[in-house]
Amino acid sequence: MTTLILTPTPLELRVLAPLLSPLLGAIEARIELCGFGPIASAARSMQLFALHQPTHVVLVGIAGGLQSDLSIGTARNFQEVGCVGVGVGTGADHQSADTIGWKHWTSAGESIGDLLPLAPRTIDKSKLGRKLLTVCAASATDADVAMRVAQHADADAEEMEGFGVAMACSLAGVPLQIIRGISNRAGDRDKRNWDIEGALRAAAELTWNALSS
Repeated sequence: MTTLILTPTPLELRVLAPLLSPLLGAIEARIELCGFGPIASAARSMQLFALHQPTHVVLVGIAGGLQSDLSIGTARNFQEVGCVGVGVGTGADHQSADTIGWKHWTSAGESIGDLLPLAPRTIDKSKLGRKLLTVCAASATDADVAMRVAQHADADAEEMEGFGVAMACSLAGVPLQIIRGISNRAGDRDKRNWDIEGALRAAAELTWNALSS
């Protein structure tokens, strides 16, 4: 197997699997669950890498948009992923691991801080996202969003698995793409305003374009 497509939850898998099924055989790929949140996704990713030995990984799912010009029901292939929440303090007093001089991983000259680069492949440059934030708790209010944007002005969206999968890929030496459909505005917890299926369909389409190019 060459390409491993990961998605966090059974809900996402139910929508994505039939949309991506014709692609899997064409490019020697399979789709698997990686679990919800940064801890489960990192651990499960390493387990799947040992089992399948992929040469390329794609994480596909939904995310909350942080920027007003990022429309619900669209998707982006992100250029980098950052970790939010590891460090010292909470809220406005939070200091990230990088800020206080800690690293998530250091060994034999390799050092991984709060930000990891991704390897996006897409033809349409308008589908490239900037920074994706991996959080342990999604924004619940507009104030949460404002705080995150103030600290990460170049971040387009937030989700809960990307940095965990990216850490696993970095340690395994496997390139990673993260494609996320925007299902909602970050901070809006009223699911009547969300479009999960539309976001996943957009993410599936972008995954097709990225993997067949």
